[in-house]
Amino acid sequence: MRNNVYEKRNLTMMMDLYELTMAQGYFRQEDSGRRVAFDVFYRRNPDGGGFAVFAGLEQVLQYLEGMHFEDEDIRYLRSLNLFDEAFLEYLGNFRFTGDVYAFPEGTVMYPNEPVITVVADLVQAQIVETEILAQVNHQSLIATKAARIVYAAKGRAVSDFGARRAHNNDAAIYGARACYIGGVSGTATVSAGEYFGIPVGGTMAHSWVMFYKDELTAFRNFAKIYPDNCILLADTYNVLKSGVPNAIRVFREMREQGIQSKSFGIRLDSGDLAYLSIEARKMLDDAGFPDAKIIVSNSLDEFTIRSLLHQGARIDSFGIGERMITARSEPVFGAVYKLCAVEEDGEMKPRIKISENIEKVTNPGLKEVYRAYDENGHSVADVIAKKDEDISAVKYLIDPEKIWKQYPAGQFSFRKLQELQLRDGKRVREAEELTAIRARVREQMEKEVWAEEKRFENPHGHYLDMTPSYYEMKMNLLSAGSRQEV
Repeated sequence: MRNNVYEKRNLTMMMDLYELTMAQGYFRQEDSGRRVAFDVFYRRNPDGGGFAVFAGLEQVLQYLEGMHFEDEDIRYLRSLNLFDEAFLEYLGNFRFTGDVYAFPEGTVMYPNEPVITVVADLVQAQIVETEILAQVNHQSLIATKAARIVYAAKGRAVSDFGARRAHNNDAAIYGARACYIGGVSGTATVSAGEYFGIPVGGTMAHSWVMFYKDELTAFRNFAKIYPDNCILLADTYNVLKSGVPNAIRVFREMREQGIQSKSFGIRLDSGDLAYLSIEARKMLDDAGFPDAKIIVSNSLDEFTIRSLLHQGARIDSFGIGERMITARSEPVFGAVYKLCAVEEDGEMKPRIKISENIEKVTNPGLKEVYRAYDENGHSVADVIAKKDEDISAVKYLIDPEKIWKQYPAGQFSFRKLQELQLRDGKRVREAEELTAIRARVREQMEKEVWAEEKRFENPHGHYLDMTPSYYEMKMNLLSAGSRQEV
Protein backbone atom coordinates (compact mmCIF):
# COMPACT_ATOMS: atom_id res chain seq x y z
CA MET A 1 0.00 0.00 0.00
CA ARG A 2 1.32 3.47 -0.86
CA ASN A 3 -0.60 5.28 1.89
CA ASN A 4 -2.99 7.56 0.09
CA VAL A 5 -0.61 8.41 -2.78
CA TYR A 6 -1.42 7.84 -6.44
CA GLU A 7 1.88 8.55 -8.19
CA LYS A 8 1.61 10.44 -11.46
CA ARG A 9 3.74 12.85 -13.49
CA ASN A 10 3.93 16.49 -12.50
CA LEU A 11 0.44 18.05 -12.82
CA THR A 12 1.44 21.70 -12.52
CA MET A 13 0.23 22.36 -16.08
CA MET A 14 -3.27 21.16 -15.18
CA MET A 15 -4.79 24.63 -15.48
CA ASP A 16 -6.97 26.71 -17.76
CA LEU A 17 -5.01 28.98 -20.09
CA TYR A 18 -6.60 32.10 -18.65
CA GLU A 19 -4.95 31.37 -15.31
CA LEU A 20 -1.61 31.98 -17.02
CA THR A 21 -2.68 34.94 -19.14
CA MET A 22 -4.07 36.67 -16.03
CA ALA A 23 -0.94 35.72 -14.09
CA GLN A 24 1.30 37.34 -16.71
CA GLY A 25 -0.88 40.45 -16.59
CA TYR A 26 -0.46 40.69 -12.82
CA PHE A 27 3.28 40.03 -13.20
CA ARG A 28 3.76 42.80 -15.75
CA GLN A 29 1.84 45.25 -13.60
CA GLU A 30 4.00 44.30 -10.62
CA ASP A 31 0.97 43.11 -8.66
CA SER A 32 2.08 39.50 -8.40
CA GLY A 33 3.46 39.91 -4.87
CA ARG A 34 0.25 41.24 -3.32
CA ARG A 35 -1.47 38.78 -0.99
CA VAL A 36 -5.02 37.70 -1.81
CA ALA A 37 -7.49 35.12 -0.57
CA PHE A 38 -9.73 32.80 -2.57
CA ASP A 39 -12.55 30.65 -1.18
CA VAL A 40 -13.69 27.27 -2.53
CA PHE A 41 -17.40 26.69 -2.01
CA TYR A 42 -20.41 25.25 -3.81
CA ARG A 43 -23.93 26.56 -4.25
CA ARG A 44 -26.29 23.58 -4.01
CA ASN A 45 -26.25 19.93 -2.99
CA PRO A 46 -26.28 17.23 -5.70
CA ASP A 47 -29.56 15.42 -6.43
CA GLY A 48 -31.51 18.04 -4.48
CA GLY A 49 -30.10 16.50 -1.31
CA GLY A 50 -29.61 17.97 2.13
CA PHE A 51 -25.83 17.60 2.49
CA ALA A 52 -22.55 16.87 0.72
CA VAL A 53 -19.26 15.21 1.70
CA PHE A 54 -15.95 17.06 1.32
CA ALA A 55 -13.34 14.93 -0.46
CA GLY A 56 -10.18 15.44 -2.51
CA LEU A 57 -8.22 17.54 0.00
CA GLU A 58 -5.27 15.17 0.19
CA GLN A 59 -4.73 15.39 -3.58
CA VAL A 60 -5.01 19.19 -3.43
CA LEU A 61 -2.30 19.37 -0.78
CA GLN A 62 -0.04 16.97 -2.69
CA TYR A 63 -0.45 19.12 -5.80
CA LEU A 64 0.35 22.40 -4.05
CA GLU A 65 3.39 21.01 -2.24
CA GLY A 66 4.87 19.64 -5.43
CA MET A 67 4.04 22.46 -7.86
CA HIS A 68 6.86 23.29 -10.28
CA PHE A 69 7.19 23.88 -14.01
CA GLU A 70 9.57 21.52 -15.77
CA ASP A 71 11.75 22.51 -18.71
CA GLU A 72 9.41 20.86 -21.17
CA ASP A 73 6.49 22.86 -19.71
CA ILE A 74 8.36 26.13 -20.22
CA ARG A 75 9.26 25.13 -23.79
CA TYR A 76 5.62 24.41 -24.55
CA LEU A 77 4.46 27.72 -23.08
CA ARG A 78 7.11 29.56 -25.09
CA SER A 79 5.79 27.90 -28.26
CA LEU A 80 2.36 29.51 -27.70
CA ASN A 81 3.85 32.98 -28.33
CA LEU A 82 1.77 34.42 -25.50
CA PHE A 83 4.33 34.85 -22.73
CA ASP A 84 7.46 36.98 -22.46
CA GLU A 85 10.78 35.65 -21.25
CA ALA A 86 10.68 37.43 -17.90
CA PHE A 87 7.41 35.73 -17.01
CA LEU A 88 8.64 32.35 -18.27
CA GLU A 89 11.74 32.72 -16.10
CA TYR A 90 9.47 33.47 -13.15
CA LEU A 91 7.52 30.28 -13.85
CA GLY A 92 10.73 28.28 -14.16
CA ASN A 93 11.50 29.13 -10.53
CA PHE A 94 7.91 28.83 -9.31
CA ARG A 95 6.97 27.21 -6.01
CA PHE A 96 3.73 27.57 -4.09
CA THR A 97 4.48 29.35 -0.80
CA GLY A 98 0.98 30.26 0.34
CA ASP A 99 -1.21 29.22 3.26
CA VAL A 100 -4.18 26.89 2.91
CA TYR A 101 -7.04 26.51 5.38
CA ALA A 102 -9.60 23.76 4.90
CA PHE A 103 -12.24 21.62 6.52
CA PRO A 104 -10.85 18.20 7.50
CA GLU A 105 -11.41 15.85 4.59
CA GLY A 106 -14.58 13.84 5.13
CA THR A 107 -16.46 16.72 6.75
CA VAL A 108 -20.15 16.88 5.92
CA MET A 109 -20.58 20.26 4.26
CA TYR A 110 -23.30 22.58 3.05
CA PRO A 111 -23.70 25.24 0.32
CA ASN A 112 -22.04 28.66 0.35
CA GLU A 113 -19.49 28.03 3.09
CA PRO A 114 -15.76 28.09 2.30
CA VAL A 115 -14.41 24.55 2.57
CA ILE A 116 -10.96 25.67 1.39
CA THR A 117 -9.37 29.11 1.63
CA VAL A 118 -6.12 29.84 -0.20
CA VAL A 119 -4.09 32.84 1.01
CA ALA A 120 -1.09 33.52 -1.19
CA ASP A 121 0.65 35.94 -3.54
CA LEU A 122 -1.69 36.88 -6.35
CA VAL A 123 -0.14 34.82 -9.15
CA GLN A 124 0.23 31.77 -6.93
CA ALA A 125 -3.36 31.93 -5.76
CA GLN A 126 -4.64 32.43 -9.31
CA ILE A 127 -2.95 29.60 -11.14
CA VAL A 128 -3.88 26.85 -8.68
CA GLU A 129 -7.62 27.24 -9.29
CA THR A 130 -8.21 24.57 -11.93
CA GLU A 131 -6.58 21.61 -10.21
CA ILE A 132 -8.09 22.46 -6.83
CA LEU A 133 -11.58 22.58 -8.32
CA ALA A 134 -11.03 19.45 -10.42
CA GLN A 135 -10.11 17.39 -7.37
CA VAL A 136 -12.77 18.80 -5.05
CA ASN A 137 -15.56 18.71 -7.62
CA HIS A 138 -14.92 15.12 -8.66
CA GLN A 139 -14.21 13.46 -5.33
CA SER A 140 -16.83 15.42 -3.36
CA LEU A 141 -19.44 14.48 -5.95
CA ILE A 142 -18.64 10.77 -5.78
CA ALA A 143 -18.24 10.72 -1.99
CA THR A 144 -21.63 12.39 -1.62
CA LYS A 145 -23.26 9.90 -3.97
CA ALA A 146 -21.66 7.02 -2.10
CA ALA A 147 -22.86 8.36 1.26
CA ARG A 148 -26.42 8.57 -0.08
CA ILE A 149 -26.23 5.00 -1.42
CA VAL A 150 -24.78 3.67 1.84
CA TYR A 151 -27.57 5.42 3.76
CA ALA A 152 -30.19 3.84 1.47
CA ALA A 153 -28.69 0.38 2.05
CA LYS A 154 -29.57 0.58 5.77
CA GLY A 155 -26.52 -1.19 7.11
CA ARG A 156 -26.04 -3.66 4.26
CA ALA A 157 -22.59 -3.75 2.68
CA VAL A 158 -21.99 -1.63 -0.42
CA SER A 159 -19.04 -2.16 -2.79
CA ASP A 160 -17.70 -0.12 -5.69
CA PHE A 161 -17.93 -2.06 -8.96
CA GLY A 162 -17.63 0.97 -11.24
CA ALA A 163 -14.15 1.10 -12.82
CA ARG A 164 -15.19 -0.03 -16.29
CA ARG A 165 -17.88 2.65 -16.48
CA ALA A 166 -15.79 5.49 -15.03
CA HIS A 167 -14.83 8.32 -17.35
CA ASN A 168 -11.19 7.14 -17.44
CA ASN A 169 -8.64 5.39 -15.25
CA ASP A 170 -8.03 8.44 -13.03
CA ALA A 171 -11.77 8.77 -12.47
CA ALA A 172 -11.94 5.09 -11.54
CA ILE A 173 -9.05 5.26 -9.07
CA TYR A 174 -9.90 8.57 -7.42
CA GLY A 175 -13.57 7.64 -7.65
CA ALA A 176 -12.93 4.45 -5.69
CA ARG A 177 -11.15 6.55 -3.06
CA ALA A 178 -14.12 8.91 -2.86
CA CYS A 179 -16.56 6.00 -2.65
CA TYR A 180 -14.62 4.59 0.29
CA ILE A 181 -14.67 7.97 2.02
CA GLY A 182 -18.43 8.04 1.47
CA GLY A 183 -18.81 4.74 3.31
CA VAL A 184 -18.58 1.81 0.90
CA SER A 185 -16.91 -1.27 2.34
CA GLY A 186 -14.57 -1.98 -0.56
CA THR A 187 -13.81 -1.76 -4.25
CA ALA A 188 -13.25 -4.07 -7.18
CA THR A 189 -10.57 -1.71 -8.55
CA VAL A 190 -7.23 -3.34 -7.78
CA SER A 191 -5.09 -0.23 -8.28
CA ALA A 192 -7.25 1.68 -5.77
CA GLY A 193 -6.53 -1.08 -3.26
CA GLU A 194 -2.81 -0.84 -3.96
CA TYR A 195 -2.56 2.96 -3.82
CA PHE A 196 -5.00 3.71 -1.01
CA GLY A 197 -5.29 0.52 1.02
CA ILE A 198 -8.99 0.09 0.24
CA PRO A 199 -10.23 -3.50 0.75
CA VAL A 200 -10.67 -5.18 -2.64
CA GLY A 201 -13.09 -7.89 -3.58
CA GLY A 202 -14.70 -9.62 -6.52
CA THR A 203 -16.02 -12.94 -7.72
CA MET A 204 -16.62 -13.96 -11.32
CA ALA A 205 -18.05 -12.63 -14.58
CA HIS A 206 -20.56 -14.31 -16.84
CA SER A 207 -17.66 -15.31 -19.10
CA TRP A 208 -16.46 -17.76 -16.41
CA VAL A 209 -19.79 -19.56 -16.47
CA MET A 210 -20.12 -19.42 -20.25
CA PHE A 211 -16.62 -20.78 -20.86
CA TYR A 212 -17.33 -24.17 -19.30
CA LYS A 213 -19.59 -26.80 -20.84
CA ASP A 214 -22.29 -26.20 -18.25
CA GLU A 215 -23.09 -24.01 -15.25
CA LEU A 216 -22.55 -26.71 -12.65
CA THR A 217 -19.02 -27.41 -13.89
CA ALA A 218 -18.24 -23.68 -13.80
CA PHE A 219 -19.48 -23.42 -10.22
CA ARG A 220 -17.58 -26.53 -9.09
CA ASN A 221 -14.32 -25.27 -10.60
CA PHE A 222 -14.67 -21.90 -8.92
CA ALA A 223 -15.52 -23.43 -5.54
CA LYS A 224 -12.48 -25.70 -5.80
CA ILE A 225 -10.15 -22.73 -6.25
CA TYR A 226 -11.87 -20.23 -3.92
CA PRO A 227 -13.63 -22.19 -1.17
CA ASP A 228 -13.34 -19.29 1.31
CA ASN A 229 -14.89 -16.75 -1.06
CA CYS A 230 -17.38 -18.77 -3.02
CA ILE A 231 -19.85 -16.25 -4.47
CA LEU A 232 -21.44 -17.81 -7.55
CA LEU A 233 -22.98 -15.73 -10.34
CA ALA A 234 -26.42 -17.28 -10.66
CA ASP A 235 -28.11 -15.41 -13.52
CA THR A 236 -26.20 -16.51 -16.63
CA TYR A 237 -29.01 -18.81 -17.77
CA ASN A 238 -31.99 -19.07 -15.42
CA VAL A 239 -31.75 -17.89 -11.82
CA LEU A 240 -34.42 -20.02 -10.17
CA LYS A 241 -34.35 -23.10 -12.41
CA SER A 242 -30.62 -23.36 -12.92
CA GLY A 243 -28.42 -20.85 -11.10
CA VAL A 244 -29.67 -21.21 -7.54
CA PRO A 245 -30.19 -25.02 -7.71
CA ASN A 246 -26.65 -25.50 -9.06
CA ALA A 247 -25.24 -23.19 -6.38
CA ILE A 248 -27.05 -25.20 -3.69
CA ARG A 249 -25.65 -28.42 -5.13
CA VAL A 250 -22.10 -27.04 -4.93
CA PHE A 251 -22.63 -25.77 -1.38
CA ARG A 252 -23.84 -29.25 -0.35
CA GLU A 253 -20.77 -30.85 -1.91
CA MET A 254 -18.53 -28.43 -0.02
CA ARG A 255 -20.29 -29.27 3.23
CA GLU A 256 -19.93 -33.00 2.57
CA GLN A 257 -16.21 -32.46 2.04
CA GLY A 258 -15.98 -30.70 5.40
CA ILE A 259 -15.34 -27.26 3.88
CA GLN A 260 -16.54 -24.45 6.12
CA SER A 261 -16.49 -21.47 3.79
CA LYS A 262 -15.85 -18.04 5.33
CA SER A 263 -18.01 -16.41 2.69
CA PHE A 264 -20.38 -18.09 0.27
CA GLY A 265 -23.53 -17.24 -1.61
CA ILE A 266 -24.84 -16.03 -4.94
CA ARG A 267 -24.78 -12.86 -7.00
CA LEU A 268 -27.65 -11.62 -9.14
CA ASP A 269 -26.90 -9.15 -11.92
CA SER A 270 -30.13 -9.00 -13.92
CA GLY A 271 -33.87 -9.53 -13.82
CA ASP A 272 -36.40 -8.59 -11.17
CA LEU A 273 -33.98 -8.34 -8.28
CA ALA A 274 -36.64 -7.96 -5.60
CA TYR A 275 -38.61 -11.05 -6.71
CA LEU A 276 -35.54 -13.14 -7.51
CA SER A 277 -33.82 -12.36 -4.20
CA ILE A 278 -36.96 -13.28 -2.23
CA GLU A 279 -37.34 -16.59 -4.05
CA ALA A 280 -33.61 -17.36 -3.91
CA ARG A 281 -33.61 -16.71 -0.17
CA LYS A 282 -36.42 -19.22 0.31
CA MET A 283 -34.57 -21.84 -1.74
CA LEU A 284 -31.28 -21.33 0.10
CA ASP A 285 -32.96 -21.43 3.51
CA ASP A 286 -35.00 -24.52 2.65
CA ALA A 287 -31.80 -26.24 1.50
CA GLY A 288 -30.16 -25.57 4.86
CA PHE A 289 -28.02 -22.57 3.91
CA PRO A 290 -29.41 -19.58 5.83
CA ASP A 291 -25.89 -18.10 5.99
CA ALA A 292 -25.49 -17.98 2.22
CA LYS A 293 -25.27 -14.36 1.09
CA ILE A 294 -27.26 -12.76 -1.70
CA ILE A 295 -25.37 -10.02 -3.50
CA VAL A 296 -26.97 -7.94 -6.23
CA SER A 297 -25.64 -5.57 -8.87
CA ASN A 298 -26.94 -4.06 -12.15
CA SER A 299 -27.25 -0.26 -12.48
CA LEU A 300 -28.17 0.41 -8.86
CA ASP A 301 -28.30 3.69 -6.97
CA GLU A 302 -29.92 5.02 -3.80
CA PHE A 303 -33.34 5.21 -5.44
CA THR A 304 -33.37 1.65 -6.80
CA ILE A 305 -31.97 0.32 -3.51
CA ARG A 306 -34.69 2.08 -1.56
CA SER A 307 -37.30 0.61 -3.91
CA LEU A 308 -35.87 -2.91 -3.62
CA LEU A 309 -35.90 -2.83 0.16
CA HIS A 310 -39.40 -1.35 0.19
CA GLN A 311 -40.51 -4.37 -1.86
CA GLY A 312 -39.05 -6.72 0.74
CA ALA A 313 -35.99 -7.78 -1.25
CA ARG A 314 -33.73 -10.22 0.62
CA ILE A 315 -30.35 -8.72 -0.14
CA ASP A 316 -27.20 -8.82 1.97
CA SER A 317 -24.86 -6.70 -0.13
CA PHE A 318 -24.93 -4.32 -3.09
CA GLY A 319 -22.36 -3.96 -5.86
CA ILE A 320 -22.70 -0.46 -7.33
CA GLY A 321 -21.24 0.48 -10.69
CA GLU A 322 -21.92 3.26 -13.16
CA ARG A 323 -24.46 5.21 -11.14
CA MET A 324 -22.06 5.76 -8.26
CA ILE A 325 -18.69 6.10 -10.02
CA THR A 326 -20.16 8.70 -12.41
CA ALA A 327 -22.87 10.08 -10.08
CA ARG A 328 -25.08 9.54 -13.10
CA SER A 329 -28.21 11.25 -11.76
CA GLU A 330 -26.31 14.55 -11.39
CA PRO A 331 -22.72 14.35 -12.61
CA VAL A 332 -21.62 17.94 -11.87
CA PHE A 333 -20.82 19.16 -8.37
CA GLY A 334 -20.32 22.85 -9.09
CA ALA A 335 -17.71 24.05 -6.58
CA VAL A 336 -16.24 27.46 -7.49
CA TYR A 337 -13.12 29.45 -6.58
CA LYS A 338 -13.80 33.10 -5.82
CA LEU A 339 -11.65 36.01 -4.70
CA CYS A 340 -12.70 37.15 -1.22
CA ALA A 341 -9.92 39.47 0.01
CA VAL A 342 -7.02 41.58 -1.28
CA GLU A 343 -4.08 43.02 0.65
CA GLU A 344 -4.10 46.82 0.86
CA ASP A 345 -1.67 48.78 3.03
CA GLY A 346 -0.76 45.62 4.91
CA GLU A 347 -4.35 44.59 5.66
CA MET A 348 -6.58 42.05 3.95
CA LYS A 349 -9.59 43.97 2.66
CA PRO A 350 -12.79 42.10 1.72
CA ARG A 351 -14.01 41.75 -1.86
CA ILE A 352 -17.52 40.76 -2.96
CA LYS A 353 -19.05 39.63 -6.24
CA ILE A 354 -22.51 41.08 -6.87
CA SER A 355 -24.94 39.50 -9.30
CA GLU A 356 -28.54 39.76 -10.43
CA ASN A 357 -28.67 36.09 -9.45
CA ILE A 358 -28.85 36.16 -5.67
CA GLU A 359 -27.21 32.75 -5.34
CA LYS A 360 -24.09 34.12 -7.10
CA VAL A 361 -23.49 36.90 -4.58
CA THR A 362 -20.38 35.82 -2.67
CA ASN A 363 -19.56 35.92 1.04
CA PRO A 364 -16.66 38.40 1.29
CA GLY A 365 -13.53 38.65 3.35
CA LEU A 366 -11.40 36.37 5.46
CA LYS A 367 -13.73 34.41 7.66
CA GLU A 368 -14.20 31.55 10.07
CA VAL A 369 -16.83 28.84 9.75
CA TYR A 370 -18.27 27.26 12.88
CA ARG A 371 -20.67 24.38 13.32
CA ALA A 372 -23.31 25.00 15.98
CA TYR A 373 -24.59 22.07 18.07
CA ASP A 374 -27.59 21.67 20.32
CA GLU A 375 -27.47 19.97 23.71
CA ASN A 376 -27.94 16.54 22.04
CA GLY A 377 -24.92 16.93 19.79
CA HIS A 378 -26.91 17.49 16.60
CA SER A 379 -25.62 20.06 14.16
CA VAL A 380 -28.30 22.75 13.90
CA ALA A 381 -26.51 25.34 11.75
CA ASP A 382 -23.20 26.51 10.37
CA VAL A 383 -22.09 30.05 11.16
CA ILE A 384 -19.89 32.48 9.24
CA ALA A 385 -17.92 34.92 11.39
CA LYS A 386 -15.19 37.44 10.74
CA LYS A 387 -11.66 36.08 10.86
CA ASP A 388 -10.48 35.87 14.47
CA GLU A 389 -13.88 37.02 15.79
CA ASP A 390 -14.54 35.70 19.29
CA ILE A 391 -17.51 33.40 18.76
CA SER A 392 -18.03 33.08 22.52
CA ALA A 393 -18.78 36.81 22.71
CA VAL A 394 -21.49 36.70 20.00
CA LYS A 395 -24.94 37.32 21.48
CA TYR A 396 -27.12 36.17 18.60
CA LEU A 397 -26.97 34.75 15.07
CA ILE A 398 -28.63 36.13 11.95
CA ASP A 399 -30.28 34.11 9.18
CA PRO A 400 -29.19 36.16 6.12
CA GLU A 401 -32.13 34.94 4.05
CA LYS A 402 -34.67 35.78 6.77
CA ILE A 403 -33.10 38.60 8.70
CA TRP A 404 -36.05 38.89 11.08
CA LYS A 405 -35.00 35.51 12.46
CA GLN A 406 -32.34 35.87 15.13
CA TYR A 407 -31.19 33.08 17.42
CA PRO A 408 -29.54 33.44 20.87
CA ALA A 409 -25.99 32.13 20.43
CA GLY A 410 -25.69 31.05 24.06
CA GLN A 411 -27.86 27.98 23.51
CA PHE A 412 -25.28 26.39 21.17
CA SER A 413 -21.78 25.00 21.40
CA PHE A 414 -19.45 25.73 18.49
CA ARG A 415 -16.69 23.91 16.61
CA LYS A 416 -14.37 25.71 14.18
CA LEU A 417 -14.34 23.87 10.85
CA GLN A 418 -11.40 25.27 8.91
CA GLU A 419 -7.92 24.17 9.97
CA LEU A 420 -4.52 25.35 8.74
CA GLN A 421 -3.25 22.72 6.28
CA LEU A 422 -0.28 24.43 4.58
CA ARG A 423 1.89 27.27 5.90
CA ASP A 424 4.32 28.84 3.41
CA GLY A 425 3.53 25.96 1.06
CA LYS A 426 4.48 23.22 3.56
CA ARG A 427 2.24 20.86 5.48
CA VAL A 428 1.65 21.56 9.14
CA ARG A 429 0.08 18.17 9.89
CA GLU A 430 0.56 14.58 8.77
CA ALA A 431 -1.56 13.19 5.95
CA GLU A 432 -4.60 11.42 7.36
CA GLU A 433 -5.20 7.74 6.90
CA LEU A 434 -8.09 7.05 4.56
CA THR A 435 -9.78 4.95 7.23
CA ALA A 436 -9.84 7.99 9.55
CA ILE A 437 -11.42 10.16 6.85
CA ARG A 438 -14.04 7.49 6.20
CA ALA A 439 -14.74 7.15 9.92
CA ARG A 440 -15.30 10.91 10.16
CA VAL A 441 -18.05 10.70 7.55
CA ARG A 442 -19.69 7.77 9.26
CA GLU A 443 -19.66 9.45 12.68
CA GLN A 444 -21.22 12.64 11.33
CA MET A 445 -23.86 10.78 9.36
CA GLU A 446 -24.82 8.78 12.44
CA LYS A 447 -24.56 11.42 15.17
CA GLU A 448 -24.66 14.94 13.73
CA VAL A 449 -26.72 15.02 10.56
CA TRP A 450 -30.46 15.09 11.11
CA ALA A 451 -32.55 12.35 9.51
CA GLU A 452 -34.55 15.15 7.88
CA GLU A 453 -31.41 16.30 6.05
CA LYS A 454 -30.80 12.78 4.76
CA ARG A 455 -34.21 12.47 3.09
CA PHE A 456 -34.06 12.02 -0.68
CA GLU A 457 -37.17 14.11 -1.29
CA ASN A 458 -37.64 17.59 0.18
CA PRO A 459 -34.79 17.34 2.68
CA HIS A 460 -34.47 19.89 5.44
CA GLY A 461 -32.07 22.67 4.48
CA HIS A 462 -29.14 23.16 6.82
CA TYR A 463 -29.01 26.74 8.11
CA LEU A 464 -26.04 28.98 7.29
CA ASP A 465 -26.16 31.86 9.75
CA MET A 466 -23.88 34.86 10.25
CA THR A 467 -22.65 36.80 13.22
CA PRO A 468 -24.03 40.36 13.37
CA SER A 469 -20.63 41.92 12.65
CA TYR A 470 -20.05 39.72 9.61
CA TYR A 471 -23.56 40.36 8.30
CA GLU A 472 -23.12 44.12 8.71
CA MET A 473 -19.81 44.03 6.82
CA LYS A 474 -21.39 42.11 3.93
CA MET A 475 -24.35 44.47 3.71
CA ASN A 476 -22.04 47.49 3.66
CA LEU A 477 -20.06 45.99 0.77
CA LEU A 478 -23.24 45.16 -1.11
CA SER A 479 -24.47 48.70 -0.69
CA ALA A 480 -21.18 50.24 -1.81
CA GLY A 481 -20.86 47.85 -4.75
CA SER A 482 -24.38 48.50 -6.00
CA ARG A 483 -23.57 52.22 -6.30
CA GLN A 484 -20.58 51.72 -8.58
CA GLU A 485 -20.97 53.18 -12.07
CA VAL A 486 -18.81 53.52 -15.16
